[in-house]
Amino acid sequence: MDGHHLILGELLDCVTGETLVDTHDERYRQSIARLLMNEKGYACAEIRPRHVLIVSADDRKGRLPVDFLLAVGGYTVMMVKYGPGSLVTRHRSALAMSRLIEPYQIPVVVVTNGEGADVLNGETGKHVASGFDRIPSRATIVRQMDDFAFSRISDKRSEMESRIVYAFEIDGSCPCDDTACRIA
Repeated sequence: MDGHHLILGELLDCVTGETLVDTHDERYRQSIARLLMNEKGYACAEIRPRHVLIVSADDRKGRLPVDFLLAVGGYTVMMVKYGPGSLVTRHRSALAMSRLIEPYQIPVVVVTNGEGADVLNGETGKHVASGFDRIPSRATIVRQMDDFAFSRISDKRSEMESRIVYAFEIDGSCPCDDTACRIA
């Protein structure tokens, strides 16, 4: 990994057991993963880390990682996006990402900087809670499953959301950030 991240060595991913580059950002991600497993009750098999999302805007394409996708009952029910800095500035792009990963709206979207977390309703886009303690547990998600709409995302909406992610995450990324990049 090049770029502006201080390399601290290597660490083991607590979800997959893979060896990863140890950075301050990765330490936050690992802390979030441990919270999801140890405090929120999700099994390793229900957590998909580092999902690669391909986005486009006209003839331009880019790829970026989505930190965590959580699946319960065969549905992706929560997306967690980590990024340093202000949480509120990441709400819109995280909501857009949550509309591109599956053919339906992921119901719970979490934005975190490792120090705090905002929980968003994927369907409405509204901020519903703040704090790690307010991230829904697996038990809470199971109780809410019948209330989730899993609304289908239209092709037109998907195209617009992809443009938003491209603008926020690819065009707007730091030139030395090697996690989000242009691919065409």
